[in-house]
Order: sequence, then C-alpha cells, then structure tokens
Amino acid sequence: MTSPAAERGQEVRERLLAAAVELIPERGWPAVSTRVLAERAGVTPSVVHYHFSSMPALLNEAAIGRMREVLSEMDNAFDAAADPAAAIEEILASLDQYSGNDRTSLLFIEAYLAATRDEELRERIAGVAGEFRQRFGQWLSERGVPAAEETAAVLMASVDGLLLHRGLGSVPRTAEVAAVLRRLTADAKEPG
Repeated sequence: MTSPAAERGQEVRERLLAAAVELIPERGWPAVSTRVLAERAGVTPSVVHYHFSSMPALLNEAAIGRMREVLSEMDNAFDAAADPAAAIEEILASLDQYSGNDRTSLLFIEAYLAATRDEELRERIAGVAGEFRQRFGQWLSERGVPAAEETAAVLMASVDGLLLHRGLGSVPRTAEVAAVLRRLTADAKEPG
C-alpha cells in the first residue's frame, strides 16, 4: 500500500515530466528552465530539484519516456500485422499522426540534438532504439526476413528520416514510401 504522501509525490513528478514534454517542443531544449517548468507544472521551483537531481536529468527522463510510448505504439503496429509487408504498412500508417512539426516530432528532434552534447542522453536514446530494433528484428526474423536486425535498423532509420523530412515538407506520399520499404522484406521466407 502506497502512502498518500508518496502518491502526491508521484503525481507531482508526473506533472513535471508532462510539463517538460510540452515545453521542450515549444521552447527548445536549452530554453526549458527550472522556473518555466515549475510554473507550467503548477509547483514551486524548489519542488523540481526535490524530485530530480538536475534539469538535464528531468528533461532526459521526459524525452525517454515519450520515446518509449511512441515505440510501444509501433510495437502494436507490427504485432498486428500478418506479414512484414503489412507491418511496414501499419508502421507507416501509425506515422500519419505526426506532421514533422507536431509536439512529438519536435520533441524527438530536440532530444536527438541535445544528445549530441549529452553522452548520458545519447546512451539512453541508443538503448531505447536498440531495444525496439531488437524486438522488431526478432519479429522479422520469425517471419523469415534475411538480415532481420539490420533490416529493422534500416526501417527504423527510414521512419526517423521520414518524420524529419515531413517537417521540411519534402516527403513523398505514404503509398510510394511503403512500396520502397516493402522491398526490404521482399526476400522473406515462409516461417516454418
């Protein structure tokens, strides 16, 4: 049983993380200050440092948490697919909610940029991406896709690139992209 104080503390921590997820895309990673974050979360600045060792630690946790959520949605997309070609269609369909300029896309871009200057964040992002790549690679392997983990890596990098280019307004239609990406799994053998 959790105490009421622990529950309140967890609720404040979640509000701080949610505020960070909103502020990073709005202001940019470096412009999210303790004061701005505390104001958005409806707490005093001292509460921020009570719950997190530093602002970078808080921002890192917020970004990694959102990345895990998005990749979990992609897990659902390929788990629902009957075969690798359908998985690519499902993953691309799940991207339609992201314009490249939406909060989540901008959060990813900001986090990737911040990771160029923050080794811990870079390692955590690489860990999250690696876990997803391994799960997707295993799924592809079970369906007879040659070089399954490498194929998963290329598909994942393609998705990242597509989102980045969407923000620039220069991405071909989803159907055209799907046709190209399906070719990566065209040599899949029937499981068996």
